[in-house]
Amino acid sequence: MTNQTVRTVPHPEPVEAAATTSAAATARDTTAHDATTSADATALAAGDPLDAAQAADASVMACAPSSAWAGDPHGEVDHPVPDCPVEITLRALRGRWTTLVVRELFAGERAFGDLAAALPALSDKVLGDRLAQLVACGVVVRVREPGWPSRVRYSLTGRGRALRGVLDAMWAWGADVRQVAGAE
Repeated sequence: MTNQTVRTVPHPEPVEAAATTSAAATARDTTAHDATTSADATALAAGDPLDAAQAADASVMACAPSSAWAGDPHGEVDHPVPDCPVEITLRALRGRWTTLVVRELFAGERAFGDLAAALPALSDKVLGDRLAQLVACGVVVRVREPGWPSRVRYSLTGRGRALRGVLDAMWAWGADVRQVAGAE
């Protein structure tokens, strides 16, 4: 029997909590890189700093007041908040592969094996994690069929089908940015 060492990784403290405990934190300007929500900290602790940074950048841009949004209720928030509709959407779609799993489910109900075959570069562990995340967010419904062996099927809820327009808009925006960046 071998000795095993368990190493714990400290959980990053959200900026909101840090600001109340440190005078230096309140004195400096909060930037997109400073704005960390607990969802971002979880993504960062899970080893996906790209997702955490992207979520932080998007949440600050989406929930920060702007003179262009003067009088618009969407622009009245001055820091990222968990109940911001943009934050909720970003949480539902966080992580690599999530949008591709949703895309596959737009075609209709699928078994785990069908999804794994459609996305062969995606590991079963990550596929299972993404499906569990989508079920927890109410985007996907998981139905276990009785029998041996039991069969599990996944399909989009009404809320999940409503993401079609969101993902189409994200695709169009990204294609535009890619085109402009390629022209430079």
